[in-house]
Amino acid sequence: MTSSSLMHTYSPLPVTFTHGKGAWLWDTNGNKYLDAISGIAVTGLGHAHPDVSKAICEQANQLLHTSNLFHIAQQRLLADKLITLTAMDNVFFSNSGAEANETAIKLARLYGHKKGIRQPSIVVTENSFHGRTLATLSATGNRKVQAGFEPLVLGFSRAPYNDIDALHSIAQHDKNVVAILLEPVQGETGIAIPDNDYLTRVRDLCNEFGWLMMLDEIQTGVGRSGQWFAFQHSNIKPDVMTLAKALGNGIPIGACIARGEAANTFKPGNHGSTFGGNPLACRASLAVLDIIEKQDLVKRAALLGDKILNAFRLRLASHQHVKEIRGKGLLIAIELNQPCKTLAQQALDIGVIINIANENNIRLLPPLIISDSEADLMVDKVSQLVENFHPDT
Repeated sequence: MTSSSLMHTYSPLPVTFTHGKGAWLWDTNGNKYLDAISGIAVTGLGHAHPDVSKAICEQANQLLHTSNLFHIAQQRLLADKLITLTAMDNVFFSNSGAEANETAIKLARLYGHKKGIRQPSIVVTENSFHGRTLATLSATGNRKVQAGFEPLVLGFSRAPYNDIDALHSIAQHDKNVVAILLEPVQGETGIAIPDNDYLTRVRDLCNEFGWLMMLDEIQTGVGRSGQWFAFQHSNIKPDVMTLAKALGNGIPIGACIARGEAANTFKPGNHGSTFGGNPLACRASLAVLDIIEKQDLVKRAALLGDKILNAFRLRLASHQHVKEIRGKGLLIAIELNQPCKTLAQQALDIGVIINIANENNIRLLPPLIISDSEADLMVDKVSQLVENFHPDT
């Protein structure tokens, strides 16, 4: 099934999907699969949502692209909507999460230069993931994805995640720091959830030392955590926030949202994007946000997430290979005490799609529209995988 005409950048599982509906996908042989990862937290409204499809088709028949040399009505509407939801000030649109984080990194550097700091530095955290462009790769706290791409981009200091004392130490000794970039919940490492007061204390530290608090909500945002944005669990506001993934339900779009001084840092010519914020992507995103709001799917993610967590804990907490079961909303992980990469293929064999993060974490990111019965089926199938698990050899 592998094509020699494609660069060898992926190791895909041996299945090709032809179509989807809601929480389900079908392959070329007609087999049906429960999608428990939503294209890695992208299709939060499931596959082929009729209202999203309608918006895309209508816009495709009207206008796809004009460039940012001109005003774009759909872009202004989407920006207004995001500002209402976040209570922040303004938005820059891009095509992906990595680009949104690149925007935040550039913004922080310009912010630092304007304060007279010649070599501004950004604090990032261990085990983070911010993208695969050279700057976001350098910001990522994972040597595996950095190896071979040296020299990395300079200007990043690294601290352990969920360690406020380490941040205070950096603040005391490095006067070049202008910002911190972190995920409210780390995803690629297997749903790492910080202490309840961690973001609040980071906010206080940023206020004290004049740092920008920049939150990567590319995976946690747009309702997945049980709030519109994960920072809202802590009753704080960042200075900069990045979004992508579920914002377009499969149509590529990223956003960097800012407030206060950060919102006034860029001037015309400082940054740009050819395709960013085009009419199609913005129209799709407007439909996504409207559906989530009308169907109260943020609240549902919180309630259903708790139900799923409790069901997994009831069934698997005492299993010999289960180390921890954790989650926030519909960000769920089952951490095993052994590598378990083979479970991804075994899951396909029983009709469910899962993801293995950091070698030993079953990561589950089901769509926000998943029904109670489908959630029960997901719990049952994934529990079967764990109960029958034999460590990788």
